[in-house]
Amino acid sequence: MTLFIQRILEKIGHLLESGPLLARAKPLFDAIDSFLLSRETVTPAAPHIRDAMELKRFMILVVAAAMPLALFSIYQYGWRAVAIILVSYLCGVGAEAVFVVARREEFTEGAFVSCMLYPLTLPPTIPLWMAGLGIIVGIVFGKEVFGGTGKNIFNPALVGRVFIAVAFPVEMTTRWLMPASGGLGRFTAYTSDTVTGATPLIVYKGTRAVTPVADLFFGNIPGSLGEGCKILILAAGLFLILTRIVNWRLPVSMLGAVWVASYFGSALWPERIAPPMFQLLSGGLLFGAVFMVTDPVTCPVTRPGKYIYGVLCGLLTVLIRNFSGYVEGVMFAILFMNIFAPLIDETVFLLTFREKRASQ
Repeated sequence: MTLFIQRILEKIGHLLESGPLLARAKPLFDAIDSFLLSRETVTPAAPHIRDAMELKRFMILVVAAAMPLALFSIYQYGWRAVAIILVSYLCGVGAEAVFVVARREEFTEGAFVSCMLYPLTLPPTIPLWMAGLGIIVGIVFGKEVFGGTGKNIFNPALVGRVFIAVAFPVEMTTRWLMPASGGLGRFTAYTSDTVTGATPLIVYKGTRAVTPVADLFFGNIPGSLGEGCKILILAAGLFLILTRIVNWRLPVSMLGAVWVASYFGSALWPERIAPPMFQLLSGGLLFGAVFMVTDPVTCPVTRPGKYIYGVLCGLLTVLIRNFSGYVEGVMFAILFMNIFAPLIDETVFLLTFREKRASQ
């Protein structure tokens, strides 16, 4: 079967090379070829060492880790969650395909990850056209304007999410659904017409009432599609760490900074800063710590830089949540720190080499 598919793809590849107009579609064909079959390219000279963890498998494992969250969002909010994810893929992958064809570059799997993570940060009531607009903005202005995958300084999924939050604040902050619980949930429904008032962070912002930990942990609270069951998020994080997709220093340092800052902050300013357990389990903090702050393209590459980056993301999250007009600070904090990731690495390199030269 594999040999048959390979022969078909080879014939299509030769056909696309027959004319300049058809050649523009070659990058899209190469992407399909790479997705279906393993690459046969090797290094020009020996030794031809091949690592099993190529870009395709790297991206597929991230999507696989997020799939249980997507399934749980269907259970909680109905099949409209699938519609939001499909619109994200159609618009996001389509936007990237336009740039790939125009530049005649290789189509990478980065868009598939962004188009999975982005909808999981959205409310289940978000209009479909709005979800599509957000991912297009994220792909174009968060990645393609910088040259494509691997050259972007911002996380595309976060750019799209923040754009929607700023451009359409009513849809992103006031229209939430109470999730289903028990039985088949909403697996048998498209959506629910029951609109609840607010998320735990919004409730705390207005009344200082803290939602019970059990409800936060098991997702019995309204929120974005992917922030429901914290067990699934933690399991996804453990899976990504064990497969070495994620460097554990980033989520641990971010969550640790949130814990420390909220522990001492709630003791000193209890009327402004929420307690640590509520901070950790509410909103998109765990989701952001597992899937967003660990983006290998936009985070520092040095070991000390990862600690610094994670700590600053955590501290900014606490500050934005408790001292600004926004109830959620995770996405803003990570996107803001994307700007400083290269500077953090450069500072670490300069200090490291200075210490080595001084010792010599």
